[in-house]
Amino acid sequence: MKTYRIYSLWVMMLALVYSGCEPIEERMAMGGGITADQLNITATPVVVDGQNSNKIVLDNKSPVLSSWDFGVGTTARKTDTVLLVTTGENEIIFTGLNPDGTKITKTLTVRVDELSFEVPLEWGYLTGGTEREWIWDDTQPAVWGNGGYLASTKPEWWMVPIGDINGQAPGEGPGAKMVFSLRGAMLTKVKADGQEEAGFFSFNMARTTTQDDGTIWAKGKLTTRGVTVLCGKSPDEGNAPVYEYDILVLDDDRMVLSYAPPGSGAWDPAFFWVFRAVE
Repeated sequence: MKTYRIYSLWVMMLALVYSGCEPIEERMAMGGGITADQLNITATPVVVDGQNSNKIVLDNKSPVLSSWDFGVGTTARKTDTVLLVTTGENEIIFTGLNPDGTKITKTLTVRVDELSFEVPLEWGYLTGGTEREWIWDDTQPAVWGNGGYLASTKPEWWMVPIGDINGQAPGEGPGAKMVFSLRGAMLTKVKADGQEEAGFFSFNMARTTTQDDGTIWAKGKLTTRGVTVLCGKSPDEGNAPVYEYDILVLDDDRMVLSYAPPGSGAWDPAFFWVFRAVE
């Protein structure tokens, strides 16, 4: 009897193992996935004082892996909370990965009434909420050149007018432009002949640069990846490309950037770029 009971328990355990595994294997083998229309996903603004804020709760209740693109960033979490940076209608693109490896995509639109949660205003200035074009500020006598680090706020020593930029960076003078896009935080440099170079950009407005007396000289950093701004080079370093810039001015109309080689002190040579937004 004892042997019989042990044998019976062993058979029951095997039965439980197979009954627990077979349906999973069968589902994985048979699960062809769902369609975009069958997705159960939401993007819900957090309401503050009756207004849709820029804090958005993302939730995926579907049997797919998640990838959310909310314009200025991405997340692969099933549920997450993200910050948008502009008011109005914002698109959030969801890409789901089915068990069979197929991908499905769906776009959600959320309305942001106010920026209840702080984000750098520079996102709106630079992109206009979607995308915006910037060109050399041809109202200025010089748009590029050098001056004193922590001292100047524009080209003051070597002053290069827009008409001479092509001699420094062919095709990046008159007729060239930069397009800053909110979607994907993309920067596209378009040369005068239409040739394009694309990359990405980001801000760090916490990285201010101050003068010796504590006065803020640069209010943040603009970093580019895969592309520079127009004529984005450092002549004092063998014309090496520049990918990080001090932001001296950035508003709805103007942008002034600067760069100095690492280790530079006050009044050492720094380079300056002067741009304006296209209306």
